[in-house]
Amino acid sequence: MHSLYGITLKLASVLMFISMASLIKYLSDTFPAGQSVFFRAFFAFPVILGWLVMTGRLRSGLRVNSVYAHAKRGMIGTAAMGLGFFGLAYLPLPEATTLSYASPILIVIFSAWLLGETIRLFRISAVILGLIGVLIVMAPRFSVGVSVDVMQTVGAVAVLASATLAALVQIHIRQMVQTEETSAIVFYFTLTATVLSLFTLPFGWALPTLPQLGLFICAGLLGGFGQIFLTASYKYAPASLVGIFDYFSIIFSIVIGYYVFSEVPSRQILIGAGLIMASGLAIIFRETQLGLRRGKARAIKPTIDQ
Repeated sequence: MHSLYGITLKLASVLMFISMASLIKYLSDTFPAGQSVFFRAFFAFPVILGWLVMTGRLRSGLRVNSVYAHAKRGMIGTAAMGLGFFGLAYLPLPEATTLSYASPILIVIFSAWLLGETIRLFRISAVILGLIGVLIVMAPRFSVGVSVDVMQTVGAVAVLASATLAALVQIHIRQMVQTEETSAIVFYFTLTATVLSLFTLPFGWALPTLPQLGLFICAGLLGGFGQIFLTASYKYAPASLVGIFDYFSIIFSIVIGYYVFSEVPSRQILIGAGLIMASGLAIIFRETQLGLRRGKARAIKPTIDQ
């Protein structure tokens, strides 16, 4: 029963995040990415603060052991968000969503490179499969001899860069959670993103109308609630289980893209998305196996890790 509740929370968070991205995309014709980052972060504050008050962690949950770690997470995460929002302005929603899922694949690569984790044939094969999927999705943006929209190509590169930075952030968070509160990581990232986005103010911010401001507020609230639902989902169900439901965002993006933006994904995007999803699911499966083995090892030799 708890697992079902965790899955429900995860699906709710996925739907909130893709709805948030849809609102940002809708507003991107008028507002630059930096301004979207500001509103997305600023209006998430009431949700996060309310969550901390309700859970009684307003003080204890905001303690910081390493200011540098939070600053690093905030700067890289803000850059990832800004690049992602920039790419949304020029790409169809399903394509942007699909490319963002290069992040789990890159996490495996960065785990080996930066953390020294051992990656064997199974995960190497999954990574290669995922990278092939990314190349298939990207291929039309770099085709020779056909009409290529330069800004769509730039948008695709921006989303891929965003996925790369997001993967680096996840590696950094893996290290941060050893000493930092999860609530503090969420709160100070939101604060950092709000402050850093203000530096883009001289680069063409526009004054929103009341309806547009309402949409920005909704985007911020959706982002805030999505983060809380995502965090809560891992409390009620194993990460290996709820992680699978991340890929429903590709399905949601296809539906929203079709009905809201009149976007029909090409065969190449569908094939690439299928390969990326297969790669991600294979990585989750392997991580689950490795986690079970580590758990058994700790149960057999408890003194080693203590």
